[in-house]
Amino acid sequence: MYSFPIDYVEPVFRPPSEAKSLILPVTNGCSWNRCTFCEMYTQPQKKFRARKPEEIQADIERAAESLGGVRRVFLADGDAMVLPTRRLLEILGQLREAFPDLHRVSSYCLPRNLVKKSVEELAELREAGLAFMYVGMESGDDEVLRRVNKGETAESTRSALLKIREAGLTSSVMVLNGLGGETLSRQHAINTAKLCNETQPDYLSTLVVSFPQGEKRFREGFGDDFRPLSQQGLFEEIRLFLDHLELEKTVFRSDHASNYLVLKGILGRDKVSMLEQVNLAISSPGAVPIRAEWMRGL
Repeated sequence: MYSFPIDYVEPVFRPPSEAKSLILPVTNGCSWNRCTFCEMYTQPQKKFRARKPEEIQADIERAAESLGGVRRVFLADGDAMVLPTRRLLEILGQLREAFPDLHRVSSYCLPRNLVKKSVEELAELREAGLAFMYVGMESGDDEVLRRVNKGETAESTRSALLKIREAGLTSSVMVLNGLGGETLSRQHAINTAKLCNETQPDYLSTLVVSFPQGEKRFREGFGDDFRPLSQQGLFEEIRLFLDHLELEKTVFRSDHASNYLVLKGILGRDKVSMLEQVNLAISSPGAVPIRAEWMRGL
Protein backbone atom coordinates (compact mmCIF):
# COMPACT_ATOMS: atom_id res chain seq x y z
CA MET A 1 0.00 0.00 0.00
CA TYR A 2 1.37 3.44 -0.96
CA SER A 3 2.11 5.80 1.92
CA PHE A 4 2.84 9.49 1.38
CA PRO A 5 6.34 10.32 2.61
CA ILE A 6 5.28 13.22 4.86
CA ASP A 7 3.04 12.68 7.89
CA TYR A 8 1.13 15.97 8.05
CA VAL A 9 -0.56 17.49 11.08
CA GLU A 10 -3.99 18.22 9.62
CA PRO A 11 -5.41 20.52 8.45
CA VAL A 12 -2.81 21.70 5.95
CA PHE A 13 -3.21 24.96 4.05
CA ARG A 14 -1.45 26.28 0.97
CA PRO A 15 -2.11 28.98 -1.65
CA PRO A 16 -4.16 27.86 -4.67
CA SER A 17 -1.18 28.37 -6.97
CA GLU A 18 0.81 25.78 -4.98
CA ALA A 19 -1.51 22.92 -5.94
CA LYS A 20 1.30 21.05 -7.71
CA SER A 21 3.98 21.79 -5.12
CA LEU A 22 5.41 19.47 -2.50
CA ILE A 23 4.15 20.85 0.83
CA LEU A 24 7.02 20.66 3.33
CA PRO A 25 6.12 21.64 6.93
CA VAL A 26 8.98 23.48 8.60
CA THR A 27 6.75 24.88 11.35
CA ASN A 28 3.43 23.76 12.76
CA GLY A 29 0.75 26.43 12.92
CA CYS A 30 1.38 30.17 13.11
CA SER A 31 3.51 32.04 15.67
CA TRP A 32 1.03 34.96 15.84
CA ASN A 33 -2.29 33.14 15.39
CA ARG A 34 -4.40 35.94 16.91
CA CYS A 35 -6.08 37.40 13.81
CA THR A 36 -9.79 37.27 14.56
CA PHE A 37 -10.75 36.68 10.90
CA CYS A 38 -8.49 33.62 10.52
CA GLU A 39 -9.55 30.11 11.49
CA MET A 40 -6.71 28.26 9.77
CA TYR A 41 -4.65 27.26 12.81
CA THR A 42 -7.11 27.38 15.71
CA GLN A 43 -7.24 23.63 16.33
CA PRO A 44 -5.29 22.34 19.39
CA GLN A 45 -3.03 20.14 17.26
CA LYS A 46 -1.94 23.22 15.28
CA LYS A 47 -0.31 24.94 18.27
CA PHE A 48 2.79 26.70 16.99
CA ARG A 49 6.18 25.06 17.07
CA ALA A 50 9.24 25.08 14.89
CA ARG A 51 9.88 21.55 13.68
CA LYS A 52 13.15 19.88 14.61
CA PRO A 53 15.88 19.85 11.95
CA GLU A 54 16.02 16.05 11.97
CA GLU A 55 12.25 15.83 11.31
CA ILE A 56 12.52 18.10 8.29
CA GLN A 57 15.59 16.31 6.96
CA ALA A 58 13.83 12.95 7.26
CA ASP A 59 10.78 14.27 5.37
CA ILE A 60 12.98 15.60 2.58
CA GLU A 61 14.86 12.31 2.25
CA ARG A 62 11.67 10.23 2.17
CA ALA A 63 10.09 12.58 -0.36
CA ALA A 64 13.16 12.35 -2.60
CA GLU A 65 13.01 8.55 -2.50
CA SER A 66 9.26 8.36 -3.15
CA LEU A 67 8.46 11.28 -5.42
CA GLY A 68 11.52 11.76 -7.58
CA GLY A 69 11.67 14.92 -9.68
CA VAL A 70 10.04 17.54 -7.50
CA ARG A 71 10.21 20.98 -9.13
CA ARG A 72 8.31 23.15 -6.64
CA VAL A 73 8.21 23.18 -2.85
CA PHE A 74 6.01 25.21 -0.51
CA LEU A 75 7.34 25.70 3.02
CA ALA A 76 4.42 25.26 5.44
CA ASP A 77 2.65 25.98 7.76
CA GLY A 78 1.74 29.64 8.01
CA ASP A 79 5.00 30.91 9.31
CA ALA A 80 8.18 29.50 7.76
CA MET A 81 9.91 32.89 7.74
CA VAL A 82 9.88 32.98 11.53
CA LEU A 83 12.84 30.58 11.38
CA PRO A 84 16.33 32.08 11.58
CA THR A 85 17.99 32.74 8.25
CA ARG A 86 20.62 30.12 9.08
CA ARG A 87 17.98 27.41 9.47
CA LEU A 88 16.20 28.44 6.28
CA LEU A 89 19.48 28.29 4.36
CA GLU A 90 20.10 24.77 5.72
CA ILE A 91 16.63 23.65 4.58
CA LEU A 92 17.07 25.21 1.14
CA GLY A 93 20.42 23.48 0.78
CA GLN A 94 18.88 20.12 1.71
CA LEU A 95 16.11 20.68 -0.85
CA ARG A 96 18.59 21.50 -3.62
CA GLU A 97 20.59 18.38 -2.85
CA ALA A 98 17.52 16.13 -2.70
CA PHE A 99 15.76 17.54 -5.77
CA PRO A 100 18.17 18.41 -8.62
CA ASP A 101 15.22 19.61 -10.77
CA LEU A 102 13.95 22.01 -8.10
CA HIS A 103 12.73 25.20 -9.78
CA ARG A 104 10.99 27.22 -7.06
CA VAL A 105 10.60 27.34 -3.28
CA SER A 106 7.89 29.53 -1.76
CA SER A 107 6.47 30.41 1.64
CA TYR A 108 3.84 32.40 3.48
CA CYS A 109 5.37 35.45 5.15
CA LEU A 110 4.18 37.48 8.13
CA PRO A 111 5.58 41.02 7.79
CA ARG A 112 6.59 40.95 11.47
CA ASN A 113 9.01 38.10 10.69
CA LEU A 114 11.08 40.27 8.36
CA VAL A 115 11.80 42.95 10.95
CA LYS A 116 15.05 41.25 11.96
CA LYS A 117 15.95 39.99 8.48
CA SER A 118 18.03 42.34 6.38
CA VAL A 119 17.73 42.81 2.63
CA GLU A 120 21.11 41.05 2.37
CA GLU A 121 19.76 38.03 4.25
CA LEU A 122 16.71 37.87 2.01
CA ALA A 123 18.94 38.10 -1.06
CA GLU A 124 20.99 35.21 0.33
CA LEU A 125 17.80 33.16 0.71
CA ARG A 126 16.86 34.01 -2.87
CA GLU A 127 20.24 32.85 -4.12
CA ALA A 128 19.74 29.61 -2.15
CA GLY A 129 16.43 28.94 -3.93
CA LEU A 130 13.65 30.84 -2.14
CA ALA A 131 11.78 32.68 -4.85
CA PHE A 132 8.21 33.52 -3.85
CA MET A 133 6.59 35.01 -0.74
CA TYR A 134 2.86 35.17 -0.02
CA VAL A 135 2.06 38.14 2.24
CA GLY A 136 -1.31 38.61 3.89
CA MET A 137 -1.76 42.37 3.74
CA GLU A 138 -5.49 41.99 4.47
CA SER A 139 -5.86 45.78 4.76
CA GLY A 140 -3.78 48.91 4.43
CA ASP A 141 -5.88 50.72 7.02
CA ASP A 142 -4.49 50.80 10.55
CA GLU A 143 -7.90 50.97 12.23
CA VAL A 144 -9.09 47.85 10.39
CA LEU A 145 -5.82 46.05 11.21
CA ARG A 146 -6.16 46.98 14.89
CA ARG A 147 -9.77 45.84 15.10
CA VAL A 148 -9.00 42.41 13.60
CA ASN A 149 -5.90 42.00 15.78
CA LYS A 150 -3.62 41.50 12.80
CA GLY A 151 -0.53 42.44 14.79
CA GLU A 152 0.69 44.55 11.87
CA THR A 153 0.39 48.14 10.67
CA ALA A 154 0.41 49.59 7.19
CA GLU A 155 4.00 50.61 7.84
CA SER A 156 5.17 47.15 8.95
CA THR A 157 3.64 45.60 5.82
CA ARG A 158 5.08 48.34 3.61
CA SER A 159 8.56 47.81 5.07
CA ALA A 160 8.38 44.02 4.56
CA LEU A 161 7.18 44.27 0.95
CA LEU A 162 9.85 46.80 0.04
CA LYS A 163 12.49 44.51 1.55
CA ILE A 164 11.16 41.61 -0.48
CA ARG A 165 11.30 43.67 -3.68
CA GLU A 166 14.78 45.03 -2.98
CA ALA A 167 16.08 41.50 -2.36
CA GLY A 168 14.80 40.38 -5.78
CA LEU A 169 12.09 38.07 -4.43
CA THR A 170 8.60 37.81 -5.91
CA SER A 171 5.68 38.95 -3.75
CA SER A 172 2.07 37.83 -3.83
CA VAL A 173 -0.24 39.97 -1.68
CA MET A 174 -3.65 38.97 -0.35
CA VAL A 175 -6.35 41.53 0.50
CA LEU A 176 -9.64 40.77 2.27
CA ASN A 177 -12.70 42.31 0.62
CA GLY A 178 -15.26 43.25 3.29
CA LEU A 179 -12.86 43.11 6.25
CA GLY A 180 -13.94 46.52 7.56
CA GLY A 181 -17.65 45.87 7.21
CA GLU A 182 -19.95 48.73 6.29
CA THR A 183 -18.45 51.08 8.88
CA LEU A 184 -14.87 51.05 7.61
CA SER A 185 -15.39 49.95 4.00
CA ARG A 186 -14.33 53.20 2.36
CA GLN A 187 -11.13 53.75 4.33
CA HIS A 188 -10.29 50.05 4.03
CA ALA A 189 -10.54 50.20 0.22
CA ILE A 190 -8.70 53.50 -0.24
CA ASN A 191 -5.87 52.90 2.24
CA THR A 192 -5.32 49.36 1.00
CA ALA A 193 -5.00 50.67 -2.55
CA LYS A 194 -2.56 53.31 -1.29
CA LEU A 195 -0.38 50.66 0.36
CA CYS A 196 -0.41 48.54 -2.80
CA ASN A 197 0.62 51.57 -4.84
CA GLU A 198 3.54 52.22 -2.50
CA THR A 199 4.80 48.64 -2.67
CA GLN A 200 3.90 47.53 -6.23
CA PRO A 201 3.49 43.78 -5.51
CA ASP A 202 4.13 41.32 -8.33
CA TYR A 203 0.83 39.54 -7.68
CA LEU A 204 -2.29 40.81 -5.95
CA SER A 205 -5.41 38.84 -5.08
CA THR A 206 -8.62 39.51 -3.21
CA LEU A 207 -10.59 37.11 -1.03
CA VAL A 208 -13.92 37.82 0.61
CA VAL A 209 -13.81 37.70 4.40
CA SER A 210 -15.77 34.62 5.48
CA PHE A 211 -16.75 33.04 8.79
CA PRO A 212 -17.41 29.30 8.32
CA GLN A 213 -17.24 28.80 12.11
CA GLY A 214 -19.41 31.82 12.90
CA GLU A 215 -18.77 35.52 13.50
CA LYS A 216 -18.61 35.53 17.32
CA ARG A 217 -14.82 35.59 17.64
CA PHE A 218 -14.49 38.27 14.98
CA ARG A 219 -17.23 40.50 16.40
CA GLU A 220 -15.76 40.37 19.91
CA GLY A 221 -12.60 41.99 18.60
CA PHE A 222 -14.00 44.28 15.95
CA GLY A 223 -16.74 45.90 18.01
CA ASP A 224 -20.50 46.20 18.00
CA ASP A 225 -20.57 48.30 14.84
CA PHE A 226 -19.53 45.48 12.49
CA ARG A 227 -22.13 44.99 9.77
CA PRO A 228 -21.11 42.58 6.99
CA LEU A 229 -21.16 43.93 3.46
CA SER A 230 -23.88 42.66 1.16
CA GLN A 231 -22.89 41.25 -2.21
CA GLN A 232 -23.58 44.67 -3.69
CA GLY A 233 -21.51 46.30 -0.96
CA LEU A 234 -18.59 43.98 -1.70
CA PHE A 235 -18.74 44.98 -5.38
CA GLU A 236 -18.84 48.66 -4.50
CA GLU A 237 -15.80 48.24 -2.23
CA ILE A 238 -13.87 46.43 -4.97
CA ARG A 239 -14.76 49.21 -7.40
CA LEU A 240 -13.39 51.82 -5.01
CA PHE A 241 -10.26 49.74 -4.43
CA LEU A 242 -9.59 49.24 -8.13
CA ASP A 243 -10.31 52.86 -8.90
CA HIS A 244 -7.59 54.00 -6.46
CA LEU A 245 -4.97 51.49 -7.60
CA GLU A 246 -2.02 52.86 -9.56
CA LEU A 247 -0.05 49.73 -10.35
CA GLU A 248 2.41 49.27 -13.16
CA LYS A 249 2.58 45.55 -13.93
CA THR A 250 0.87 43.64 -11.15
CA VAL A 251 -0.97 40.40 -11.93
CA PHE A 252 -4.42 40.77 -10.35
CA ARG A 253 -6.83 37.96 -9.48
CA SER A 254 -10.13 37.70 -7.64
CA ASP A 255 -10.70 34.07 -8.64
CA HIS A 256 -10.50 32.50 -5.16
CA ALA A 257 -13.61 30.47 -4.32
CA SER A 258 -14.73 33.04 -1.73
CA ASN A 259 -15.29 35.70 -4.40
CA TYR A 260 -18.65 36.28 -6.06
CA LEU A 261 -17.13 38.07 -9.04
CA VAL A 262 -14.10 36.67 -10.85
CA LEU A 263 -11.65 39.28 -12.17
CA LYS A 264 -8.34 38.62 -13.90
CA GLY A 265 -5.85 40.91 -15.54
CA ILE A 266 -2.72 43.02 -15.35
CA LEU A 267 -2.82 46.31 -13.49
CA GLY A 268 -2.79 48.92 -14.66
CA ARG A 269 -3.20 47.65 -18.29
CA ASP A 270 -6.60 46.05 -17.63
CA LYS A 271 -7.91 48.44 -14.97
CA VAL A 272 -10.57 50.01 -17.18
CA SER A 273 -11.96 46.68 -18.39
CA MET A 274 -12.09 45.27 -14.86
CA LEU A 275 -13.88 48.36 -13.58
CA GLU A 276 -16.40 47.92 -16.41
CA GLN A 277 -17.08 44.35 -15.22
CA VAL A 278 -17.59 45.53 -11.65
CA ASN A 279 -19.90 48.32 -12.79
CA LEU A 280 -21.96 45.79 -14.74
CA ALA A 281 -22.16 43.52 -11.68
CA ILE A 282 -23.52 46.47 -9.70
CA SER A 283 -25.92 47.94 -12.26
CA SER A 284 -26.96 44.80 -14.17
CA PRO A 285 -26.28 41.70 -12.04
CA GLY A 286 -27.35 39.28 -14.76
CA ALA A 287 -24.93 40.75 -17.30
CA VAL A 288 -21.81 39.14 -15.81
CA PRO A 289 -21.26 35.68 -14.27
CA ILE A 290 -21.70 35.71 -10.48
CA ARG A 291 -20.58 32.72 -8.43
CA ALA A 292 -23.54 31.05 -6.74
CA GLU A 293 -23.55 30.96 -2.94
CA TRP A 294 -23.25 27.17 -2.82
CA MET A 295 -20.09 27.34 -4.93
CA ARG A 296 -18.29 29.73 -2.60
CA GLY A 297 -15.96 28.63 0.17
CA LEU A 298 -12.48 28.69 1.61
